[in-house]
Amino acid sequence: MSQHASRRYVIIGAGAVGGTVGGALARSGLDVVLVARGEHAQVLADKGLVLRTPDDTYEIPVSAAGRPEDVRLTNRDVLVFATKTHQLDAALQEWADQPVHDGDDVIGTAGELLPVLTALNGVVAEEKALRLFARVFGVCVWTPAAYVTPGEVIAKSWPVAAQFHIARWPADLATQEDRDLLEGIAASWSPAGVLVKLPPDAAPWKYNKLLTNLSNAVVALTGSARDGEVATAVISEGEAVLAEAGIEYVPFEVSKAARAEGPTVRPVAGTGDVIPNSTWQSLARNSGSVETDFLNGEIARIAHRYGGTAPLNATLARLARHAARSGGGPGGFTEAELAERLGL
Repeated sequence: MSQHASRRYVIIGAGAVGGTVGGALARSGLDVVLVARGEHAQVLADKGLVLRTPDDTYEIPVSAAGRPEDVRLTNRDVLVFATKTHQLDAALQEWADQPVHDGDDVIGTAGELLPVLTALNGVVAEEKALRLFARVFGVCVWTPAAYVTPGEVIAKSWPVAAQFHIARWPADLATQEDRDLLEGIAASWSPAGVLVKLPPDAAPWKYNKLLTNLSNAVVALTGSARDGEVATAVISEGEAVLAEAGIEYVPFEVSKAARAEGPTVRPVAGTGDVIPNSTWQSLARNSGSVETDFLNGEIARIAHRYGGTAPLNATLARLARHAARSGGGPGGFTEAELAERLGL
């Protein structure tokens, strides 16, 4: 058996991204553990995962766990963190010191020995992970999916459910062992519906995705399209901030071409108006928090770092925080009302 075929993927955070990826991999016969919390974890353990796609609804038996202690880690495991960014610190702390076994022996900790993939929005997850894990791989995530109901995930594209750009973080640390690992992941995940690309560096791809994610809060707060006046202005401000800071990102025309072979969003029967947008989903589930501070707030942080400002993104982050805390759900503003609040 090849090394990559014998790998087990422990997916920490089985929501929209993690649930879609884990469900697709499990359906293809790969060894996967889905780690979730509360009722979601219980339903996964008792009934498996329901994966709703544009083509069909799949009921997929999965191995599920509710906490690290429920998973006996070995040196064939790969940890895939797919939480929201604002939930990542707690997850890293929970998993870093878990023992890794070789037979009956404990040979070290997860932080020392296991490769980690950070399948999250934003650009801070990798540096967070490096505090606790020695071998980190950055992932640029394109997964049009939604998680609203425990035990169910809606994949808005099929049979290509996701597209990942993955590289060692930082890129100049990459070894032949890293390349072998990633080539194995690409060879086994891509046929399962998670198309894996292996650029020399994931950072420019993640900054490109950061810019497109700036409209998440606009969609969540208004229900409007990503290409409206407000979204365009917010992304333009983000581009200006990155340019001023000297941060490179993959040009939009390049990412658009790359997306052409990736997921294609189509309707999923019986899912109503569910939007594949992490901020919208957090408000829809009344989760009490959103990851906007690591999206629009990241643009504000970069601007403040060099003495500038990003008023549109800073205001959007504040409004999203308020919406999450108030429990009002998505769609609290019309686009005209939001534009007025932003001074547009």
